[in-house]
Amino acid sequence: MRVLLSIKPEFAEKIFTGEKKYEFRRTIFKRADVRGVMVYASAPISKVVGEFEIDTIISADLDILWAKTKSSSGITEKYFFSYFNNKDSGYAIKINRPVRYKSPLCVKGDLGMKPPQSYVYID
Repeated sequence: MRVLLSIKPEFAEKIFTGEKKYEFRRTIFKRADVRGVMVYASAPISKVVGEFEIDTIISADLDILWAKTKSSSGITEKYFFSYFNNKDSGYAIKINRPVRYKSPLCVKGDLGMKPPQSYVYID
């Protein structure tokens, strides 16, 4: 099972350059069988630009999560804690084998679906 995950373009770029090895989420997928992620770079790109495998998903209190991931987070500590504002814990998806598509996909035209607000399951 895969998900189509909406990610800001600047962070999508960092995933494919290898600078960002974790994707952070305030909530995580309900299904336990999700193994891969298709990356939807949100506006202004608004295309599916690549994919990656999920290595592991870390769930932890924010201080612990930051300590475990900060060296490969691709974001600042300030941004991290701002993103998780009003949360006690969060999730870090460890990225494995990112692949950037040579030709980005259009969500509506190529996949026949609407762009996700956060994520959507793909069979």
